[in-house]
Amino acid sequence: MRGRMNDRKSYVPPFQLNEVLNGGVVGEVVESKSNTFSPGDVVIGNLGWQDYSIAGEKEVRIIDPVVAPGSTALGVLGMPGLTAYFGLLDIGRPHASETVVVSGAAGAVGSIVGQLAKMHDCRVVGIAGSEKKTKYLIDELGFDAAVNYRTSPDLKKTLEEACPNGVDVYFDNVGGDISDAVLSLINNGARIPVCGQISLYNENQIPMGPRIQPLLLTKSALMKGFLVRDYADRFEEGTRELARLLKEKKLKYAEDVVEGLENAPKAFIGLFRGENLGKQIVKVAVTRNNTVPPYGTGI
Repeated sequence: MRGRMNDRKSYVPPFQLNEVLNGGVVGEVVESKSNTFSPGDVVIGNLGWQDYSIAGEKEVRIIDPVVAPGSTALGVLGMPGLTAYFGLLDIGRPHASETVVVSGAAGAVGSIVGQLAKMHDCRVVGIAGSEKKTKYLIDELGFDAAVNYRTSPDLKKTLEEACPNGVDVYFDNVGGDISDAVLSLINNGARIPVCGQISLYNENQIPMGPRIQPLLLTKSALMKGFLVRDYADRFEEGTRELARLLKEKKLKYAEDVVEGLENAPKAFIGLFRGENLGKQIVKVAVTRNNTVPPYGTGI
């Protein structure tokens, strides 16, 4: 969504001025002219940041809030969970005893990446921006180590201590100086899924960093950028596996819920300050009968 606020060519068109922003939304059908949907159905789609939306029947799909809270369709069982699943397993290809480093590790994607890597018997090191987050990664999610990049006087040295055997997989969510420090520690044959570059999104000019091509060459390393939609034909597979892990209580998730649509801009800006733990959600309303969890927009 941040990328669409810039008027430049990308994989999706930029937002238009004075038009409603849109993103992942879970909501309740209140009226329908489609035979596929009925009032009371809970659906997910790419809809507007607004109290009510009009959508075509191919723009939304029904989800079952009994199987898992509806908000999980915006997080662990939605785009972030699938991003973590395919990025780590298809590009990162973790093996037992390898070291996996995740930046933005306490976010909706990074937290799932780390847990999946632990399931593959890897040493997992998370990078986050507060003591609360690093404590959460170790105590709640089972990471082997966590680094607070805001308080580390020498990030590279701190990472060297956390990764005594180097880095085999780096799941890159942030880019910038943090990624420069991690990449200097990669092992021969390392894999680097590039998922996001959040540290650079608000820069007016892209800063010049180390030229990493010689490093990739000498280490025979793979660095690959990806979008979750690249795996659209495998979404059912990913969702099914994530749902199984969630049901078996092998996967944990956190949600940072902000009340009120009017607070959506504040929540959005908070992402770039690292204020959220887990998936950032804006709660717009509850369903009319109030028998299922609150729904809203996912950021």
